[in-house]
Amino acid sequence: MNNSGRLPSRKLSGDACEDHSRDDSTDSCGADSAARTNDASPLAWPQSERPRERLFELGASVLSDGEILALILGTGHPQAGSALAVARSLLASFDDLRGVVGAPLTELASITGVGQARAAKLHAIAELARRLHVEKLGPGIVLSSSSAVHAHFGPLLADEKRESFYGVLLDGKNRVMSKVRISQGSLGASLVHPREAFRPAVREAAAAVLFVHNHPSGDPTPSAEDRRITERLRRAGEVMGIAVLDHVVVGRGKFWSFADNGW
Repeated sequence: MNNSGRLPSRKLSGDACEDHSRDDSTDSCGADSAARTNDASPLAWPQSERPRERLFELGASVLSDGEILALILGTGHPQAGSALAVARSLLASFDDLRGVVGAPLTELASITGVGQARAAKLHAIAELARRLHVEKLGPGIVLSSSSAVHAHFGPLLADEKRESFYGVLLDGKNRVMSKVRISQGSLGASLVHPREAFRPAVREAAAAVLFVHNHPSGDPTPSAEDRRITERLRRAGEVMGIAVLDHVVVGRGKFWSFADNGW
């Protein structure tokens, strides 16, 4: 049953059109039917202005944010209009593409014409894009600079809403042994204690460790608390014989390295 409270319409023609009963959006037949009666539907536009045809002819880069979202949504909705109308509603509600894919699932699902299935689809596509941009950080990889650390953690943490604190365990040749999330918390909270920070390194007999955490604000400038924790971790590492090579703070598109800045 869709958001209108009606069962999806069933197209009784010779077309092989499936009856998809979805939890929150119309089936493809109902959407096509609604589109044909709605002047705002892409089906009523000149072919050169339809998002799918424009993508095939000119490439995805020429499409607007609304057109990209409309293609992902696929079909319209009886109460919300065409797929492009739903896409524009999303952009109006969440400001831009980053806001749309970063919105909580429940908020996305509450938008008329979106629902749970499409909200999940938007989040899955955003996660796919994020994973494609994350540099691999597997065992045996040598981390030779703070920029190499950021190449992995930047895309991974840039849009996180909470602070996450990671440790990267290294062997005697600075080769990655493993990556461990040590803690996750809310803004302003003390995220880590040396006991928790070094427990994985002791367990795996790491020769060195570097720490990484994000600032959800997008500004990687270290706070007074960041500096205090970093110095505490360095001292603990010296006592335990485990070198702390760096502490990298990740923002949106940029980072701060304590080692690069002389600690």
